[in-house]
Amino acid sequence: MAANQLIIRCTKCGAKNRVPENRISESPKCGKCGTILNLEIFDAPVNVTDADFEQAVMQSPLPVLVDCWAPWCGPCRAVGPILDSLAKTYRGRLKIAKVNVDENPMTSSKYRIQSIPTMLFVKNGSLVDQVAGALPKEALEARIKSFI
Repeated sequence: MAANQLIIRCTKCGAKNRVPENRISESPKCGKCGTILNLEIFDAPVNVTDADFEQAVMQSPLPVLVDCWAPWCGPCRAVGPILDSLAKTYRGRLKIAKVNVDENPMTSSKYRIQSIPTMLFVKNGSLVDQVAGALPKEALEARIKSFI
């Protein structure tokens, strides 16, 4: 794939479409079904709450890495800049979401978050992997590459 192309999954049929970055403003359509593509391109982590977790994560057309964290947690704060960098690197192919476990107990309970940071890997509405602990950038990238 050329460096200036994004892969956008169609929200209607699920087909992956290659869209040149310089044509994003032209309202590109899915090559399979003709639906106008949802151009939610995330180049920074987004904050998610109990109220919008289902819609923002489980219904996302992109694979999602969810960082379950808390502001008082040192390792969580150390992972933050790594996730910022990865969000830019995987822009258009991966959404990175952050859930503050102190403020969102329903999500923490549902996914049995017992230590932080914990990373949830969600693809097509299903939890496909989960890892606890502050991983180095290379280890996170290896996991990302295996699931996107």
